[in-house]
Amino acid sequence: MDTHNAEARSSVETRSEGDVRIVVMAGEFDMDNVAGLRTAMDPAAAGVARFVLDVAGVTFVDSTALSVMLQPALDRPVVLAGTVPSRLARLLELTGADLAFATAPSVAEGTVMTVPPREG
Repeated sequence: MDTHNAEARSSVETRSEGDVRIVVMAGEFDMDNVAGLRTAMDPAAAGVARFVLDVAGVTFVDSTALSVMLQPALDRPVVLAGTVPSRLARLLELTGADLAFATAPSVAEGTVMTVPPREG
C-alpha cells in the first residue's frame, strides 16, 4: 500500500492545555498510518497528565491503532471526547477496551472532569 495515500486517509492534530494533551483524530487509522497518532499518544510524554481524544471524526480504527490509543492508559487517564462513532464504540466493546477509557461529551469537559481510578 502507498504510505502517502494511507496518511491522506487520516489526520491527527494536537494541542496542550496545561498538563492535558488534546488529540483530534479524523479519518481511518490502521497499521499503515499510525505514525502521527503514535507520536501524539506517546506514553512517555513529559508533563502530560491526561490525554483527551476527540474521536468524533474517526471512521475506522484497526487493532494497531487501538493499541496506540491504549498505551498511555496504562498509567494515566485517556478520555474519549465527543460522540464516539458506532464502529469505534463496537470495537471498544468487543475488545473490552471500553473499560480503559473515560468518556466525556466534549473536549472541554474531558479536560477538566474528574476521572475515577481504574479498577485493577
